[in-house]
Amino acid sequence: MMNKKSVFYIVLSLWIVFSGCSTTRNAIVTFKHDTENYKIDIILNDLYFTSLIYSDTLEKPCLFPIKTPSGKFITRGYPLEPRPFERTDHPHHVGLWFNFGDVNGIDFWNNSSAIAPDKKIHYGSVLLDTILLADPTKGKLKTLSSWINFQGDTLLSEETTYIFSGIKNEYRFIERETRLTAMQEVTLRSNKEGLIALRVDKSFEEGNGTYRNRQGATGEAGVWGKRTPWVALRADKEGEIITIVILDHAQNPNYPGWPHARGYGLFSMNNLAGEAMDKSSGPIEIKLQPGENITFTHKLIIGGDMSDEEINSMMHQFNRQ
Repeated sequence: MMNKKSVFYIVLSLWIVFSGCSTTRNAIVTFKHDTENYKIDIILNDLYFTSLIYSDTLEKPCLFPIKTPSGKFITRGYPLEPRPFERTDHPHHVGLWFNFGDVNGIDFWNNSSAIAPDKKIHYGSVLLDTILLADPTKGKLKTLSSWINFQGDTLLSEETTYIFSGIKNEYRFIERETRLTAMQEVTLRSNKEGLIALRVDKSFEEGNGTYRNRQGATGEAGVWGKRTPWVALRADKEGEIITIVILDHAQNPNYPGWPHARGYGLFSMNNLAGEAMDKSSGPIEIKLQPGENITFTHKLIIGGDMSDEEINSMMHQFNRQ
């Protein structure tokens, strides 16, 4: 895979001689590349928003950290930048990411530096190969990555389009469209470990933070594994009410998805859970022949004290795209 990374650096160096910026949904978007630290910073209205990090020391590309317009972290720091008094469990939970727990029986979700060398054969990694597009006029960043097993064989090619936007300094949005193309025969089976996921700051853990879904259920017990088009997580952090929402797109396979939303801080939407999270849903088995693909689209919203009506309005707008 080192040859792929070499190609990545050549392609990216041509693009990142400058950082571009433009207005997207009332926010000025800027991309800045830090080659020494293997990351691309995303700036909105001259305020740091997040970074796409892609170091070989990671088992998948992530957006980390993520901040509100007021500068507050919504993501946990551990394991990359630990902060006092936060949980140190699940080292594979880093920022905002996308992967899955069963691709031909290979676990891409749980892989991390904590896995013993003799167990690594059961785990896979997602490696960023190149940047296909960086268009700050649309807040758009498009990447190409490879899902590889321990032996280095590519199971899936991933083309991901991120769209970063905001409304003034009140809202931040991340849209992610992920197209997975089979490079060999691939089977995706029901598994609770997926799909788009966020590990939140301790301020959002249950007790201070509260989950709710579109149907009005609340708390981990009310939303976990219950199919819904959106889940919101609301908390008071240092005197500021912050709401984080994950929207599932109506065109996604198995819409609406199953939230893997835990009180300790894991917040995800999983379109491939099925019976692994809800026995009444039945099994999921998606087979892709070489060249066939499947696409998932999700949206992360960061706002203030958001009402259900406001979230539903954004959901309808998202689904019309």
